[in-house]
Amino acid sequence: MHDILIVGGGYAGFYAAWGLEKLLRRGEATVTVVDPRGYMTYQPFLPEVAAGSVEARHTIVPLRSHLRRTRVMTGHVTRIDHAARTAHVRTPDGRDHALGYDTLVVTAGAITRTFPVPGLATEAIGLKTVEEAVAVRDRVVTAFARAAELPAGPERAKALTVTVVGGGFTGVELFGELMALGKDLLRRYPEIGADEPTFHLVEARDRILPEVTDRPGAWVVRHLESRGGHVHLGTQLASAAGGHVTLSTGEEFDSGLLVWAAGNGSHPVVANRTDLPVDARGLLRVRADLRVGTDDAPVEGAWAAGDNAAVPDLAAHDPLARTVPNAQHAVRQGRLLARNIVADLRGRTPRPYLHHSLGTVATLGYGYGIFQYRRLVVRGRLGWLMHRGYHLLAVPTWERKVRVAFGWVSEAVFGRDLAPLPDIGKPRQAILAGGDPDLVLPPLADDEPARDLVPAR
Repeated sequence: MHDILIVGGGYAGFYAAWGLEKLLRRGEATVTVVDPRGYMTYQPFLPEVAAGSVEARHTIVPLRSHLRRTRVMTGHVTRIDHAARTAHVRTPDGRDHALGYDTLVVTAGAITRTFPVPGLATEAIGLKTVEEAVAVRDRVVTAFARAAELPAGPERAKALTVTVVGGGFTGVELFGELMALGKDLLRRYPEIGADEPTFHLVEARDRILPEVTDRPGAWVVRHLESRGGHVHLGTQLASAAGGHVTLSTGEEFDSGLLVWAAGNGSHPVVANRTDLPVDARGLLRVRADLRVGTDDAPVEGAWAAGDNAAVPDLAAHDPLARTVPNAQHAVRQGRLLARNIVADLRGRTPRPYLHHSLGTVATLGYGYGIFQYRRLVVRGRLGWLMHRGYHLLAVPTWERKVRVAFGWVSEAVFGRDLAPLPDIGKPRQAILAGGDPDLVLPPLADDEPARDLVPAR
């Protein structure tokens, strides 16, 4: 049996495995997917998860539920030794495994790119996982509930201040969605004035949404500012220590929530722990047919796609152009991977990847959006509907499409679910408090003996 190993179960990895299940003859090859979470996350929905418009579990596709003929292994690939056709995997129990393979598919994706900014590691939340999106939502909703009980002053102002760093699609969509969430929360908290919640968007470049042209990008800035947002262009985050934000322009303010959406970084396994060829950015060198290597020096038995691969963009008519790291490309590259691997197994010639963009679309909060295809630009509610329509079609499996659609209908009829869950990350609190939910356990130092419980009220 020919063994195919897929590293990463994101867009490209999931669609590659899904396609191989359909194309491979029974007994022709085995397919194994290694992923640390065991599910694919539809990341374009994460801003709406953070705003409470999409249920968190509806944005993920469990690999075991949809890959019926694929072995799914939960774990982290720590090193790839392609010369020996071996991948080293660490499972959640801490054990290391050496997996042999005949064909390798690297679709590990990217990681959140960070910089040595004081306070970033202790204060910021990213937005690449559904867990992070849920945490952002709970922080915002809980902050409003807390601020309603605080007197006017610096502590209340900090609780009601949100800062998003990064003016790409993720940052802008999250910023717009959180402002819409804040507007809905104001209706539930009459104690909070309409001018109290403050939202800051920080972008190092002099424009946002680089995937759209200048005029639509400028319109998005004006639109966000017309809704009360503060957009800081040509500005970097200098410090976030202690929740006190300092910008490169000298502006300072306290922020109760800091979300870091300043782009992607190369996956460390791909960049540093493999003998496969990588470029200066730490991305795998890939030919147009998605085989690792170059036209002059292909690497037999190795394929790659998605955010961890520098895939030539044949639609750009520029030999140096590479496809942008987004879901539109990763999904199609995953499908082509399956076809090309099967073609290679059967002695046929793999096809090159060529995809002309279908346009760019972004949500700016409930009822607001923008769509651009070449010179065609659609703004406002129609752009928002086009965003929802496109992503409803793009999210994999009919089961997930139906769940997301029903969630949107429920939101339209009953409104956004604004229930705060302040203890979502503390499932053992009641046990530690002796079963009494009205008791809280004071924090203890590592070497401090246990103390008596303190009544919460």
